[in-house]
Amino acid sequence: MAQFPAIEPYTTGMLDSRDGHQIYWECCGNPNGKPALLLHGGPGTGCSTGQRRFFDPAIFRAVLFDQRGCGRSVPLASQPSSNLANNTTHHLVADIERLREMLGIESWVILALSWGTTLALAYAHAHRQRVKAMVLGFVTTTSRREVQWITEDVGRLFPQEWDRFVETVPQELRGVRLVAAYATMLADGDEAVRARAAEAWCAWEAAHVSLTPGHRPNPLFEDPGFRLRFARLVTHYWRHAAFLEDGQLIRDASKLNGIPGVLIHGRFDVSGPLVTAWQLHKRWTTSKLHILDDAGHGGGMQFIPLVVHTLADFANL
Repeated sequence: MAQFPAIEPYTTGMLDSRDGHQIYWECCGNPNGKPALLLHGGPGTGCSTGQRRFFDPAIFRAVLFDQRGCGRSVPLASQPSSNLANNTTHHLVADIERLREMLGIESWVILALSWGTTLALAYAHAHRQRVKAMVLGFVTTTSRREVQWITEDVGRLFPQEWDRFVETVPQELRGVRLVAAYATMLADGDEAVRARAAEAWCAWEAAHVSLTPGHRPNPLFEDPGFRLRFARLVTHYWRHAAFLEDGQLIRDASKLNGIPGVLIHGRFDVSGPLVTAWQLHKRWTTSKLHILDDAGHGGGMQFIPLVVHTLADFANL
């Protein structure tokens, strides 16, 4: 089962966060259909037109939005004046709830990808009664351990690329964690420093996700503006372990028991190793874990059909 044909939203808008952000949202498919929410990855990629195609437009009322600081939301994190103080997981969870209330949705099925799975889990912990089911692809919880792995430890698999990643950091920042050093560089007053840091960060991102069979580099990384806002948001969230108690999303996963969940994860995912999805699945007793033997952090021949099939099953809830 492939993705559905490309569609356009039947309505769009900007949600006022009431603290300085205007958040782009769109609804696609059937206005009277089953409510569903897409949470994009990154942090900072924004939602894409292709992500609309996971949802059967005859069945679902699919809601997509660009998280704070990225996509069509404003202000963008790439703007020098952009303040990230009110851009945290708790702010994003509140945005989701405000959007749900504005659209008059009682509860919804959630499809989340990569970083979006961290956000989906945090939202479900805070607003359990609003979640009918979840499909989580390429699972992360953004714990300190995961951040250390993806920014430092996985360098053992990509030593040449990791050396370039480290060497971009100036000597005066060599004594701090890499993610903190990059966050500092990306907030520097010198535009050239910010641009160099964003380029190096995205080159490292491109390296560690490259093990997926048939992998193609993300064309968005060719855009300097995208690189800067993406790198700023990723380092901001990773530096603070998603602004959550460390390990809480797995520790408290039993709170999700009773909510149907499907976790889909690639065997070759070295960016977010399978152990995170496995630990979550063990504690979330009403979840199922599908391990894709042909996938890394994204892609694989089985991923799209599995997501589409699972969403179709959940449409009956």
